[in-house]
Amino acid sequence: MTTQSGASPARQNHDVLDDAALAGRLASLAGELLVALRSSGLALDALGKAGDLQANELLLAALAAERPGDSILSEESADDLARVQAARVWIIDPLDGTREFGEPPRTDWAVHVALVVDGVLRAGAVALPAQGLVLTSHPAVTVAPPHAGPPRLVVSRTRPPAITEAVAAELGAELVPMGSAGAKACSVVLGQSDVYLHGGGQWEWDSAAPVAVCQAAGLHTSRIDGTPLHYNQERPWLPDLLICRPELAAGVLAAVARCS
Repeated sequence: MTTQSGASPARQNHDVLDDAALAGRLASLAGELLVALRSSGLALDALGKAGDLQANELLLAALAAERPGDSILSEESADDLARVQAARVWIIDPLDGTREFGEPPRTDWAVHVALVVDGVLRAGAVALPAQGLVLTSHPAVTVAPPHAGPPRLVVSRTRPPAITEAVAAELGAELVPMGSAGAKACSVVLGQSDVYLHGGGQWEWDSAAPVAVCQAAGLHTSRIDGTPLHYNQERPWLPDLLICRPELAAGVLAAVARCS
């Protein structure tokens, strides 16, 4: 892409479809690297660290080449707070679910690539490499049909927040344990669950790309009190998160209010 006359590199006139396609391509490339690394024979205790490092290096190099004027917030890199004033900021998690990645043959790990423009999520992609999937914001993913039966609430398999179990009891929901945040969010789109409720706090890179994908698909996304999610904050921390099928949102939010 060329820069518009008089525009700084950070104001390049990239089309949202171009940005989403780039997010998907980079998430896919990082996923391919991670799949190959997982099959390399590397000792399991070194696998997660190598995956984080190598996927991060790939994404940073690709973004520097493809979008040289944009800022980057990555889980695996030192934070440059100049990004807070930047127009375009990529928020990446090179390997979401490092624990699960290091436990072959688990498939609940992901790569997150998202773009925030002027504080608003513009594009995102989540790769689920061990499942052979890349979900993007553009084109949006078609949400699976409604589930017949009690709602399924996806939850961390290692540290479920107390509010999740309380809300599940209020809703009569079935708990579905799963690994990475990206895998949990995408499970709602794919019809493997109906609600992803997280009350224990997350960094922005844990949810930016999944939220971009889920918003584009038409799912409900918000804080657990129903207020909007904000990205590219000075401290990139979100206290809680709700992603669910839109027809369930009112009931889930009411259950959260009763349990809080």
